[in-house]
Amino acid sequence: MAEGGVEYLADAAAPLRGLRSRHGSYFVTGNHEYISGADAWVEELRELGVRPLRNERVELPGFDLAGVNDLAGQEQNDGPDYARALDGRDPARPVVLLAHQPVQVREAARHGVDLQLSGHTHGGQVMPLTLLTALTQPALAGHARYGDTRLYVTRGTGFTGPPIRVGAPPDITIVQLAT
Repeated sequence: MAEGGVEYLADAAAPLRGLRSRHGSYFVTGNHEYISGADAWVEELRELGVRPLRNERVELPGFDLAGVNDLAGQEQNDGPDYARALDGRDPARPVVLLAHQPVQVREAARHGVDLQLSGHTHGGQVMPLTLLTALTQPALAGHARYGDTRLYVTRGTGFTGPPIRVGAPPDITIVQLAT
């Protein structure tokens, strides 16, 4: 969500307080939160009414929503813990996993996740980043499958490094789940 500390970007994040959702608004950490101070961002988001899912799960009508910390958290002893996030769930209920990096789908599939929603890649953003990112991630944007697990990767609206995007237009994805 953020490339910079809360002390610099709190005003830019403040409109999140206006989010309205029947079943809540949720967030998982990404690599830039760990660079910028993940604990401060998690607390700021809580203050704004957005619930961080830090290796945990909530039961929503018709499915479970789980979230795991980003891989970057491993360097701070705060990495993803799929067993904790999915512990005690009814395997008959579908589970949607929020995981920042698409590569996390490998572990998600081992834990029986039905759908993983990710970002991180910026759709490749610009050449040669597109090629480099494709070497480390199973998908850059859109829908993919990994075994029985479906993966959707949004290109998002931002960028990393230079403020340009070529061949990877920004997007805001709306996912509608249906039975």
